[in-house]
Amino acid sequence: MPKYNGIKIVSKVEVNDKNALAIVYTPGVAASCLKIKDNPEASFDYTNRENSVAVISFDYEKSLERAIFLKSTLGIDAYPFEISSQDEDKIKLVVDNIEPSFGAIDLSLIKENVKNIIFDVKIPVLKGTVENLKEFFLCVSKNLFMFSYDSLVGTTNEKSIQLRKMAGGVVEIELTEEKQSKPVGIVSDGSAVLGLGDIGGLAGLPVMEGKAVLFQQLGDVSAMPLCLKTQVPDEIVEIVLLLQNSFSGINLEDIKAPRCFEVENKLIETANIPIFHDDQHGTAIVVAAALLNALHLAGKKIEDIKIVFSGAGAAAIAVCKLILSLGAKNITMFDIDGAIYKGRVQNNFAHDEISNYTNKNLFKGTLKDGIKGADVFIGLSAPNLLNEEMIKSMAQKPIIFALANPTPEILPDLAKKYGAFISASGRSDFPNQINNSLVFPGLFNGILKYNVKKITTEIKLNCALALASIVKENELNADYILPDALDSRVSEIISQNVVLKK
Repeated sequence: MPKYNGIKIVSKVEVNDKNALAIVYTPGVAASCLKIKDNPEASFDYTNRENSVAVISFDYEKSLERAIFLKSTLGIDAYPFEISSQDEDKIKLVVDNIEPSFGAIDLSLIKENVKNIIFDVKIPVLKGTVENLKEFFLCVSKNLFMFSYDSLVGTTNEKSIQLRKMAGGVVEIELTEEKQSKPVGIVSDGSAVLGLGDIGGLAGLPVMEGKAVLFQQLGDVSAMPLCLKTQVPDEIVEIVLLLQNSFSGINLEDIKAPRCFEVENKLIETANIPIFHDDQHGTAIVVAAALLNALHLAGKKIEDIKIVFSGAGAAAIAVCKLILSLGAKNITMFDIDGAIYKGRVQNNFAHDEISNYTNKNLFKGTLKDGIKGADVFIGLSAPNLLNEEMIKSMAQKPIIFALANPTPEILPDLAKKYGAFISASGRSDFPNQINNSLVFPGLFNGILKYNVKKITTEIKLNCALALASIVKENELNADYILPDALDSRVSEIISQNVVLKK
């Protein structure tokens, strides 16, 4: 029998084409999220939560040894954690709030420290020894053998639900004889999931599992979904800091603005591992790359064009900042209250900051009026906001990036019908998919490979330029401005460009 020394988080299914991507990740994953939102117990059906146990101690290697034991003897997918404090209140904070990701929690390695703590969870918590661990944890392992996507029937959403029900989610633990890097933590509070909004950490778990699949298959990076119960910024920060020795990096995911800015900034200042908010910076990199190629096709220069944004959340503001760094000068952002301008009563602190660099004319109208004469529309907002009249009011060769997910501001085929020169969305079932999966797997691969501790604006710009350059001049056309999300070249090229060339 082999001696196991490491674990990695792997996918239960292959993502080898756009159909599989749509079922495992977006848009199909949203259906499982909504099932869980309506019925929290469904999380045990549509994710791997039923077979997931968190093993917590004060020493990562001891937790890892225990996790390997649980997997090798009982088939339990056990995730090792090191907590950096023996304070009872801090232990309780962590245990209470990681509940959405796990079906049970194993504290047997720190039993003397937790025997008097009453945890506010609805899952088994092991504080000592029991006769039958499998029975205590109530774990059930599901695996797919000889699986084919052709066995699934119905719409993409229906196929996605069937897959997760059959497989018990889409990720699991694999034991290795070799030592492995600690996983990347995919941390979410579920407050801004896809286009679904604030559905909570538990309902967001299918998305984080799908994200872990892409980390592993596209970037060869082991990544752990960690959905939190709390949505309090200071508590999110404290939990990550208490557990940071369990991870090689943190990918913040689906945390709404402006909360996400506070969480990210505090973690960057205090954590000793790299912090990356993918909804902000992954989106910014891929949109910037797509825009560079779209403008090249349209024969326009970024410094000369008018850009309007629908949406002013975390992703939109990060995209705006990176595009400004590329040389854009005329940008106006819109949210539900209309144009964002300096001094607007409805502004939050992030709006106030970005208004120093946008809407220099202090336009105060609606998107319908503001889009007139625009060269580029970038939507990171809500479904079906853009119509024929608005597109026809734009400048010649209008570029439409309708990126709300899973339903965009306008479907790409309609945008083209109404006169869009280039139309893109976040969906895999249309041309020009603008998806973060082009960025984060390779980015984290490079971060780990080159021991990068901080992801700077220069790194983001470097990655955007590298991503844009993958599509060669003779390949570039209105339906092909970015490489395919599953293009095997992408991750390696992004990884190489995490290190700035001298």
